[in-house]
Amino acid sequence: MSAIGKKSFAAAAVASMVLCAPGAWAQQQPGGGDLIVDGRLRYEHVDQDGLTDADAVTLRLRLGYEQELFEHFKVLGEIEGVALIGDDFADTVRARPGQAVVLDPEALEVNRLQAQWTNGGFAATLGRQRIILNNARFVGNVGFRQNEQTFDALRLTYRANENLNFNYIYVDRVRRILGDDSPNGEWRSDSHIGQADLKTGFGDFSGYGLLLDFENAAAESTQTYGLRWTKTIAADPFRFTLGAEAATQSDYGNSPTSFDLNYYAANAGAQRGQWRFALAGEVLEGNGARGFATPLATLHAFQGWADVFLTTPADGIRDLNGSVSWTDETPPFGRALTMTARYHDFASDDGDTNFGSEVNAVANWRIDQRWSLEAKAAFFDGEDPRFADRNKIWLAVELSL
Repeated sequence: MSAIGKKSFAAAAVASMVLCAPGAWAQQQPGGGDLIVDGRLRYEHVDQDGLTDADAVTLRLRLGYEQELFEHFKVLGEIEGVALIGDDFADTVRARPGQAVVLDPEALEVNRLQAQWTNGGFAATLGRQRIILNNARFVGNVGFRQNEQTFDALRLTYRANENLNFNYIYVDRVRRILGDDSPNGEWRSDSHIGQADLKTGFGDFSGYGLLLDFENAAAESTQTYGLRWTKTIAADPFRFTLGAEAATQSDYGNSPTSFDLNYYAANAGAQRGQWRFALAGEVLEGNGARGFATPLATLHAFQGWADVFLTTPADGIRDLNGSVSWTDETPPFGRALTMTARYHDFASDDGDTNFGSEVNAVANWRIDQRWSLEAKAAFFDGEDPRFADRNKIWLAVELSL
């Protein structure tokens, strides 16, 4: 059996034991520790012009344990396995020229291994850890993909009071979603991230700076400084949300080129009862040679679920989108049912070049505290020869304890 095959077999075996007997794992363990179990079985279909269709059935399991060793100090360890049950797809690790890509390669690795000390408003976390800042536009865990993005890092936080919070993060390694078998699965880093969060009567503000320097991904080395604002307004029977963000980016560290680019975003939403409506716009500038980059982001959550624009085009991108959501918190069966539809219009940052449009739809059905089902689809219609038409469909069942 190949090394990859052994990974798949081991991940599937452990996942089967957990998924078949979740009740046995749901109890707090002797000694006061907490067992962590998270499993997801998913089917993904990709139909992309110019490529052979892809069909992937993957099973993901995270199994971990968190234990307080003494007052203020606890440790956490977690392994993650991704098994391929149906492997008719390319994943950037296995060479499948001419076939559509699904970014869920086989994996069996340490997902998190961290120690944390807390005292009052201070916290220090050292080791391999999950990091999500704000809405994950600049730093996230790429939670949609089966193999999570985590960071070998030191994170220091200080909560001065209920309205003011500070974060500093030093990143030594980025453990990316492509896994250990990919040459791009780990970035060697000498990066610094800082963020300050302030809550006021005028809204919530986040100021941040990212000094990202990568030894083996030099083109992604950038320095970014930005400010984000969000505001929630309750006006019975409505609830309104507003947001705006701006950032500037230039070359840093090992970057082989010099550049100065900007980022802008704004959004507005309104909710009444079960219904929510939202409008949003986002611009990532390009200079003809490269675009504004967010290499540590949860990219799937932005610019459409078809993942056409994981790399910002050289002429930048403007994304105007609108969505409608409906939630039933008392369905005939289960705990909650949420359905969302979204439309995107894509163009270059100056609006002169039409890139195409995309329709997204998702239905998430939370059966109980542990189990949920999801059906999701993305349909991209390209208007520029650089961006081929593609359709994607996902069906998933998830367990979380």
